[in-house]
Amino acid sequence: MMKYCWLAFLLIGCLFGPLSQAQDPKSLQISLPQQPEWNVVAEGQSIRFALKTTGNAADSVTYSIAQGMLDGMTFDSLGHFSWTPGYDLADRLKTTRTVPVIFEVRNRRGESATQLVEFKVQHVNRPPVVEELLPFYVRFQTQNVYKFDPKQVYDADGDPVAFIAIPDQMPEGSKLSAQGELTWTLSKNQFNQLRAKPIYIEFWVEDQPAKIRTKGRLKVDVTQMDLPPVISVVPKERTYRVRENATINLKFYLADPNGDDDISTFDFLSTDQRIPKSALVKNTNNQYEFIWAPGYDFVRDPNDTLRLDLTFFVLDKAQNRDEQTIAITVLNTINEEAKDRYTYALYNQALVQAWNLVTQLDEKEAELKRDYRKAKGGKRNRSVANASLGAVTGVAPAVTNAQSSVQAQSNQRLISAIGGTAVLTMGTLEATEVIGKSMKDLLDRYNYVLGKKSELQNKGDVFAREFALKSARRSPEFIKRLDEFRNAMSLSGLVALELDANWQNKKEATDKALKRTFKDFTPLDEAQ
Repeated sequence: MMKYCWLAFLLIGCLFGPLSQAQDPKSLQISLPQQPEWNVVAEGQSIRFALKTTGNAADSVTYSIAQGMLDGMTFDSLGHFSWTPGYDLADRLKTTRTVPVIFEVRNRRGESATQLVEFKVQHVNRPPVVEELLPFYVRFQTQNVYKFDPKQVYDADGDPVAFIAIPDQMPEGSKLSAQGELTWTLSKNQFNQLRAKPIYIEFWVEDQPAKIRTKGRLKVDVTQMDLPPVISVVPKERTYRVRENATINLKFYLADPNGDDDISTFDFLSTDQRIPKSALVKNTNNQYEFIWAPGYDFVRDPNDTLRLDLTFFVLDKAQNRDEQTIAITVLNTINEEAKDRYTYALYNQALVQAWNLVTQLDEKEAELKRDYRKAKGGKRNRSVANASLGAVTGVAPAVTNAQSSVQAQSNQRLISAIGGTAVLTMGTLEATEVIGKSMKDLLDRYNYVLGKKSELQNKGDVFAREFALKSARRSPEFIKRLDEFRNAMSLSGLVALELDANWQNKKEATDKALKRTFKDFTPLDEAQ
């Protein structure tokens, strides 16, 4: 009995083939953790789990990540996964980000299975950062101003920050603004006390809109010497790679521990003399901007890039100095604007040529119409007489007899008499022979003019519409279609039409004139 059952099973297998892997309960499959929200992780937090496999030869498998591997992810061949997502995946505007990862398992038989896992990374708002601050050196009988350096007080998430004063920590007469400017004009007693012992001012830095605070601490001391001024640059980067015609905008904040009025000069030096001094713009006495855009001819062929160094320096009245060097690499870039003007000129010239040819064919059509009407009119008056005389013996007048002499004088009639033989022939000539042109040739040329005009009009409309936008003219197809359009403007019957090679259009090829003929024509100055 078992023998027949086995034979039946083999027969079914031969007829229907092996069971698919999806239908086979013993097929290789990846088993994911079953805990709720096991794939949800916060920025800066770690997620760990181990994958398991069910099915054929599940005890001898090797795991790997097929797609979606990110920096920081660790996954060994035994299926142990660990990852601590950084703080740059999500932000306060998009608080959750989905990270897809495809895991793969393979056994010794060569069978494999994959499983997609979508990790949900949640944003974690970090408190502001207050690094070690430069001391606030103050002088007597002057308004001392201290501006917190954006490089030392900032929010790692890029959130706006506000400075909040702690009332019992603020000396009398001092003031701290929300933008981070501390002002203090010391009295004589305060100056003497501060000279004996420095003080520390504590304050809060709060990010917005989460309202998470970090406490900062600033040392205040009396200046003992003429300290050099300080340059702060925003953004913080010291190297830039920009393309030609891209604008570089740097903001500079100047501060002097002895007072901002001690700053005398702020300027820059460049390794490339083509950068104008006017690129440095003064907004206030201690705030400047550097605004500059390299032109399309800044990097000359065959160079691909050009590096230059800008050294910004500040001097105080005692010639104390601070400087910052910015390195800029300019990449050679195609002038898209000039290229667009060139392709538009080709587009415009082709349509102007077609417009001129259509106008010339209009004039030729009118001329052929006149000739054709003249030929048809001459056909009605084409008969002419052609008489030839043979041997004529004499031609003399004859007078008829009258009944009376008086009546004979008044009614006298003269009759020409022809003697001999005379032949008179009446022939017909075609009217076209009279005017020197063939009527059939006129009709053929007229039909050719009409057909060519219609062809030029249709192809001109298509060309004007298809390449009306500069984005369409940037495609490689434009030059190919331009050549086809120019070939369509060639006249095979140019000699037969007797067109004047020196013909000049009496009308000007303005944009309005082209648009009247080719309605989809778009000038370059219109919005594209």
